[in-house]
Amino acid sequence: MPCGRCLAAAPAFDGTIVLGDYAPPLDGMVMALKAGGRLDLARVFGQLLAERIGPRASIDCLFAVPLADRRQRERGFNQSMEIARVIARHLGVPLQRRTLVRKRAGPPQQSLPLQARRGNVRGAFGLNGPPTGRRAAVVDDVMTSGATLDEVARVLKGFGVERVVNLVVARTE
Repeated sequence: MPCGRCLAAAPAFDGTIVLGDYAPPLDGMVMALKAGGRLDLARVFGQLLAERIGPRASIDCLFAVPLADRRQRERGFNQSMEIARVIARHLGVPLQRRTLVRKRAGPPQQSLPLQARRGNVRGAFGLNGPPTGRRAAVVDDVMTSGATLDEVARVLKGFGVERVVNLVVARTE
């Protein structure tokens, strides 16, 4: 069921599958993955998301939201990519590791008020070539305003992807 914000201004993505709310204990687990390097949690999240989307998955390519280069260097990994690897393996869907790129960095989304988030990510993503499928899933760890995932979907659809579904560990609100 669409949220109020989506009813007011339809996003570019076609749907979102979420494991749960960004609340205990899931919020602590997400932070342990991101800040604590608990990659075992990426495997758990990926498996649970793959089970949630299940065999009915009508996707033929998978993307992970890319981090800014500096953030990736600091952390040493992209948590969304780590989750996406597991989903791709479980579903037998190709993970397009280098196709979706972050063209520019901005302040972290969580540091901005909701109204500023859309502008912060506008033009931040691009593609290094055409996507290989027409029905894509995009993996991210947390969805708050949906601005990042909306921008990624807009970019993918601009390159011919017909349907974009988000696979997200936790949703805030």
